[in-house]
Amino acid sequence: MKKIALIGCTGSIGKQTAQIVRQYPNEFCFSALACGHDTAGLKKLEEEFHPKRTYCEAEGKGDISCLFEDCDVALIAAGGFAGLRYTLAAIRAGKQIALANKESLVCGGELVLREAKKHGVEIVPVDSEHSAIFQALSMRRDTAYSRLVLTASGGPFLHFTEKELARVTAKDALRHPTWSMGAKITVDSATLLNKGYEVIEAKWLYGAEFSQIEAVVHPESIVHSLVYFEDGAALAQMGYPDMRLPIQLALTYPKRLACCEFLDLAKIGTLHFERLPKEKFPCFTLAIRAGEAGGTCPAVLNGAGEEAVYAFLGGCISFPKIAETIEDALAHITRSAAESYEAVAEADSLARACARKFIYGK
Repeated sequence: MKKIALIGCTGSIGKQTAQIVRQYPNEFCFSALACGHDTAGLKKLEEEFHPKRTYCEAEGKGDISCLFEDCDVALIAAGGFAGLRYTLAAIRAGKQIALANKESLVCGGELVLREAKKHGVEIVPVDSEHSAIFQALSMRRDTAYSRLVLTASGGPFLHFTEKELARVTAKDALRHPTWSMGAKITVDSATLLNKGYEVIEAKWLYGAEFSQIEAVVHPESIVHSLVYFEDGAALAQMGYPDMRLPIQLALTYPKRLACCEFLDLAKIGTLHFERLPKEKFPCFTLAIRAGEAGGTCPAVLNGAGEEAVYAFLGGCISFPKIAETIEDALAHITRSAAESYEAVAEADSLARACARKFIYGK
């Protein structure tokens, strides 16, 4: 039986992981459960699964490294920058990582990979797009390839004009056309900031140059990503939009277990692909620019982005101002080397302060 330390147990990924454990009680159990602030949700899961350890970030008590003492795999599904320190703690405990926290690689990619190499730890991606690439590469992150293509649904505003984008509300942004996710990542998908994050992730996960990574719009979300090889062949992973598959595969790897409904190609019909309209979604371009700049710039991107999204969800700013907030932070905060967690955390803190000043004037 594989023992799982689940970080972010009350979020969307965490809840779907619990479904998988319920489905396969002889395959998996939880050795540890951790959440951000939902103590009631954590208590409910504790009563059902009886993990050896539990932890609530909001209470801030105890050493998080103990969460990984008894596990076989650490599934890091905490939201936002907070996930990075859990990822690093699990790596330093020598545990295999099932990574659903984008920010770990966006903000601390160099640091995370250095620590993983030092401790001989394998990182298996949980993101549907990166799981698709992983599968197309025969579940080996060192397989040779030519290009990586990430697919994006385009979100709910793909065909909106600039005037229409200026009027959208948080309620509008939370209506994702194909995926059911938490509020923060759903807004990031609507701005396509999330897709920019995934490009940065691809750089770190697969050693790709930014020139080798492309994002295309695929509204049906059936093809989850593609890999091109030197001879022109392209391999894609396809399936209905269901996060249980990449979550479960990260836990069972390299084995597969029954999980989702088989794809009915005749029923699906035509699939569509189009160029990503970068001019309409500046958050994507800002993410690529920050990724190319490297150092602490991606941490600034993320910190300002988190503050801006929560301000948008609270009705404090317009949809376009999310990008404006990020751009202001990137312009005002000096890049430095992301050589330690402390350096990355400082950049995150500076970005949040800069974003709050831009949004609220103080």
